[in-house]
Amino acid sequence: MNPFVSALAFSTLVAWSTFGAAQAADGATMYRCPGNEYNNTLSAKEAKDKGCKTIEGAPITVIQSTRPRAAAPNASAGPAGSKVDPADQRVRDSDARRILEGELKREEDRLAGMKADYANGLPERQGNEKNYQKYLDRVADMKTAIERKEGDITALKREIAKLPPQ
Repeated sequence: MNPFVSALAFSTLVAWSTFGAAQAADGATMYRCPGNEYNNTLSAKEAKDKGCKTIEGAPITVIQSTRPRAAAPNASAGPAGSKVDPADQRVRDSDARRILEGELKREEDRLAGMKADYANGLPERQGNEKNYQKYLDRVADMKTAIERKEGDITALKREIAKLPPQ
């Protein structure tokens, strides 16, 4: 059976079920007509003429639904290589490499500055560090920042390695 037809029949059922649930409480008779149409506004004679059958004592479930959309052609249905022109992809890869290499250079420069300030774990004490623990906390923070920066540089190098060679 066509999914659109069954969805349409289902949504018709839902619409009539909603209306029918309210009417069934009032004592109206619910009819199931050919084509899965449900109706409670017909007279007994009209229902018989249309070939409808009486539904008695059957609970009616109301389910809201939406109409299915018409299937659109899938843009990715073609071969994997046809998505992007190879020349465009080379330009994109080149731009990505340039950006990542620029960021790598900046991060390496920052790391060099951080290491110079760290002075192998013995940076100069600052004026507000009369308390030795403040000094130790600052040195620990500097070491953590250097380790984080080294991790960032490693990640950038890994990303650059993923790009195709120029």
